[in-house]
Amino acid sequence: MYWHLALQRKTFSYPVIIMNQRQSVIHWIGAGLSSVPGIRYLAQTDRPLIVWNRTLQKAKDAIGNVDSSTKARVFSQESLESELAPGDVVVSMLPGDWHVPLAKVCIERNAHFVSSSYLTDEMRALNSDASDKGLCLVNEVGLDPGIDHLMAHKLVNAYRNDPAYADDNILSFRSYCGGFPAVANDFRYKFSWSPLGVLKALKSPSRSIREGAEYITQRPWHDIVEHNVHLGHGQETFEAYPNRDSLPFMKDYHFEPDWQVNEFVRGTLRLQGWANAWKNIFNTIEQLEGPSGENTLKEMSKTLWQQYAYSDDEPDRVVLSVELQAQRDDVPVWHQAYAIDAVGNKESSAMGRLVSGTVALAVEAVLDDRIANGVSAAPNDIELIDQWFDKYRQSGDMLNHLDLLKVL
Repeated sequence: MYWHLALQRKTFSYPVIIMNQRQSVIHWIGAGLSSVPGIRYLAQTDRPLIVWNRTLQKAKDAIGNVDSSTKARVFSQESLESELAPGDVVVSMLPGDWHVPLAKVCIERNAHFVSSSYLTDEMRALNSDASDKGLCLVNEVGLDPGIDHLMAHKLVNAYRNDPAYADDNILSFRSYCGGFPAVANDFRYKFSWSPLGVLKALKSPSRSIREGAEYITQRPWHDIVEHNVHLGHGQETFEAYPNRDSLPFMKDYHFEPDWQVNEFVRGTLRLQGWANAWKNIFNTIEQLEGPSGENTLKEMSKTLWQQYAYSDDEPDRVVLSVELQAQRDDVPVWHQAYAIDAVGNKESSAMGRLVSGTVALAVEAVLDDRIANGVSAAPNDIELIDQWFDKYRQSGDMLNHLDLLKVL
């Protein structure tokens, strides 16, 4: 999706950043297919942009035929450092172990940093240094994490300001996201990049709240449930399971400590039939241990990549649903949700444009002084979120706000 966001530019207050009058340069690192929509969107603005990639031709291809002054460069950390200047923005679309080293380079060079990846403790540890220099290190501004956070902030804000709000209401929060082929295959899934990350995630436990108490699942397939999502064509049923540790996000979404929370879960959606199609994979992973287990995972990844990678121009589909419900005496008094149901096309995958498109909006927000200094995740500024939501709706990806009291 190609967006145009016109915001009044503000200067930074930190003197090192504004001592030059040169226009800030965006350094986008990583030119895979998931980066293309964001790169091409930024290339159509009047902001200087350099696309860095280990393969120069891939960087040029990502820029495409956009008529702009966007440049392509062969990436190395040394080359990046030689061109990075105060006030610039570095976008990392590289694997996670690159993020903190690049963020440290940004702090040294008085530049900002943006990534779609989850915040780590190592990144959080840079908060003081970034704040002292008036710099933004923005993370979790992709799809999930990213757009899901924006939806959660909107819902909590709407609930707080509704007459139905009460401290002793019983709350249920559910946030589920999944990507899969637009035309279902027998495997009920396809891979946009190496399957190794997906396989490793299947070994990870999760923590959520269920029936008012902490709930831990050791393996995703131990706790697969049916989950109904309200979409533009009506209700659709998916398989779903909790993902990672949901509990820290209660504070991030500004849930009050005294709220009565019956359910709080952030999880993953899969097409119906996924658990059955993957049962042999589950059985294998359950038995893996130590270095030999890691090697087995790598071999499984290679095989799955050969068998179930997306073919050229094959459309993917992304479904994201975030909902908040309040009940009193077992009767819903407030229930709203946001949803995205997006399909890829010849220009881009749905996953790519939602992830990199959100990254591009975050870059613009940083340069327009709309993001707080320091280390942060997706913004909770409702006015800014509304502006971003308008872009998703204009692209046709985001469904209209759903008031579920009307459809229950």
